[in-house]
Amino acid sequence: WRSSHNYALNFFQNDLRRQARAFDTNCIVAQRIKRLSSITDKLRRFKTTRLSQMQDIGGCRAVLEDIQQVYWLAEKYRTGDLKGALVAEKNYIEAPKSDGYRAIHFVYKYAATKNEFHGLKIEMQLRSAKQHAWATAVETVALFTHQALKSNRGYWKWRRFFASMASAIAAMEKGNLVPNTDSDAYGLKLTLRDYVEELNVVQQLLAYEKALTDLPNYQVPGDHYFLLLLNPEIPSLQVWGYKKSQLQQATSDYLEHERLIRGSALNAVLVSAGSAADLRKAYPNYFLDTTAFLNLVRRATS
Repeated sequence: WRSSHNYALNFFQNDLRRQARAFDTNCIVAQRIKRLSSITDKLRRFKTTRLSQMQDIGGCRAVLEDIQQVYWLAEKYRTGDLKGALVAEKNYIEAPKSDGYRAIHFVYKYAATKNEFHGLKIEMQLRSAKQHAWATAVETVALFTHQALKSNRGYWKWRRFFASMASAIAAMEKGNLVPNTDSDAYGLKLTLRDYVEELNVVQQLLAYEKALTDLPNYQVPGDHYFLLLLNPEIPSLQVWGYKKSQLQQATSDYLEHERLIRGSALNAVLVSAGSAADLRKAYPNYFLDTTAFLNLVRRATS
């Protein structure tokens, strides 16, 4: 049932790529099927949620350089005509989450002639490059420190640091600040300086990134799907590439890896991108690429 979302997901991802490039020719667009561990964790946390109600089993994302481009693209989807019904919009830029997450989400219900695909829900995320840098830094720290920061769990100082950094980024983008963070610019800067020093933020993120500087070059002509296996403890990264025609094999291998690593610190995900270069840009948390976020940290604390 999870893999059946790939059909609808491919449609929405192709449309998103076409629409996003009209505003930013260098935009990054990619798609992913939600990890089994993430699905089960969400069902455990939200006891009343049914599997059929989950709206982000299949998701695609566009990362645009400028916040204004995100607004333009969002408006295009609000007024456009897609092969599916828009069932929900969540504007986390207008109303940031308390943990600092900021983006615009659309949820579509796919209209298909085949019953097995009709009505499947796909989530579409629109982010600026700064918002994306923040989100992937959260995932990187969560992977290496074994904290569920994306679920607003884990060491409170890391959570407050990321919420404060999100407010600093929102200020750069002239947007709404995260609730319960410093509204005074100077006070926010001092708060961030304290967290950066106490948590050793810069050194830790640089260490995570340096650990995989010898990442092999995975640019195999024709590969479209990529199975990533990250071990944050060594750390090491393994990547398997698959052609478009090998989706069934990729899905089968993904399920097998999830079974083998259940209960361990290893992290597996099946993603799709136009090329290996796009893959690294779209999913920098799996390559520990935190350069963009560290540049934002230096700007916010200087």
